[in-house]
Amino acid sequence: MAESQVYPKLAQLSGAKDLLARWAELGCDIPCDERIRTAAERSPLAEPITVFGRRLGNRWCIQPMEGWDGTLDGRPSEWTRRRWERFGKSGAKLIWGGEAVAVRHDGRANPNQLWINPDTQGDLAALRESLVRAHQSVAGGTDDLLIGLQLTHSGRFSKPNDNARMEPRIACHHPILDARFRIRPDDDSIVLADDELRRLMDDFVQASKLAAGAGFDFVDLKCCHGYLGHELLGAHTRPGAFGGSFENRTRFTRELIGRVRAEVPGLHIGVRLSAFDLVPFMDDPATRSGSRKGVGIPARFDHCLPYRYGFGVNPDNPLEYDLSEPMRFLEMLSGLGVNLVNITGGSPYYNPHIQRPAYFPPSDGYQPPEDPLVGVARQIDVVRQLKQRSPDMVLVGSGYTYLQEFLPLVGQAVVRNRWVDFVGIGRMVLSYPEMPVDSLGKGALDTRRVCRTFSDCTTGPRKGLISGCFPLDEAYRHSEAAQKLKELKRAEEAG
Repeated sequence: MAESQVYPKLAQLSGAKDLLARWAELGCDIPCDERIRTAAERSPLAEPITVFGRRLGNRWCIQPMEGWDGTLDGRPSEWTRRRWERFGKSGAKLIWGGEAVAVRHDGRANPNQLWINPDTQGDLAALRESLVRAHQSVAGGTDDLLIGLQLTHSGRFSKPNDNARMEPRIACHHPILDARFRIRPDDDSIVLADDELRRLMDDFVQASKLAAGAGFDFVDLKCCHGYLGHELLGAHTRPGAFGGSFENRTRFTRELIGRVRAEVPGLHIGVRLSAFDLVPFMDDPATRSGSRKGVGIPARFDHCLPYRYGFGVNPDNPLEYDLSEPMRFLEMLSGLGVNLVNITGGSPYYNPHIQRPAYFPPSDGYQPPEDPLVGVARQIDVVRQLKQRSPDMVLVGSGYTYLQEFLPLVGQAVVRNRWVDFVGIGRMVLSYPEMPVDSLGKGALDTRRVCRTFSDCTTGPRKGLISGCFPLDEAYRHSEAAQKLKELKRAEEAG
């Protein structure tokens, strides 16, 4: 039975030596520099890199995040525009998608997610232009800036309508997730048939054409975080052309890449990939205290061994990852001419400590079952292994936000060591979008704005509110949504 533990907060560590000592205690071998180096001091994070034939000016990447503040018909709101402008002002030279954008209505993860279609193309083009103008204002030029759009269908986690109801479309049944999300194991009406998947490819191709017309440099054909593209990669138990063998499980992505290449010439392609996974976790009732969530423990899985319900997971022990198929997948992508891949892991829906290490859990999460530094090290080391196997791939790393003040110190060390090509930041950019430009220009951070992983940016949307940094971003802190979030959290604490 798991016991509630208190891990050292990063604020308790006085410098790089303390962080390295803590990692050593945890059995992790991750480098960390002693001070932030500026671009003038030839920081590794300021080293140019060529992607898609364009020379990009630094190694910072803004990660795609799921937006919850669009309109019901899929258009950006003022909140969306403000966020994208701040992405531009970050100074980062790779903007990976801005946020997840659905290719059709039934694939939206929430009723306020952006949706690309002929009616919204102009809105997305204007959104991109606002980001470009903001970047111009801080960088003085945009020739070395690359902007993509992440295209998605949310699959099992679709909730497209304003009725607070999940409306899943799945690749295959999953004995643990079906039970957790109240899906009948015999309900095949929600399983996307082979012909439906082929029609969905049409939607992705149409979305790619619209993205190209809106001025985006590339599209991300999303294969991560438990959404449909990712679930298909783990569809071992699915019959037919899109399940079972590695060839079949990768067919959707492989054929989609071929179609986008053929039908949208000139548009580049990237893939965000959950390169490893573990069994779903849950909070342990024995360690709950009042409204406080219990410590995360793995869901019972002895009834589904060998574990044939994931990608990059050991089938004999789903508490361990297995990179053999992800390495093969990267080789496949390279053979298809796709050499830009954003590496992440797990899913925010069923094992968030793997996907986004945090000290404080979101409302639907659990207390961390390990020091979050272990989760950061896991993601860094997985990318290191993949980069070593595929050195010609351009890889973006994830999971860095928990490092807080140490983020640039670790980031510049791993880039110098050629473990990764880009350091990706997601939650951090919500509270402190200027981190890249400050680190490269000043060699110092505004510590008052550094994300402390309070997880309100997730708890808010889980309760039907907009997503933003309520503790540290003044605009969100004084919003009506912030007041509502406080009331909802108080009510939850009162039981």
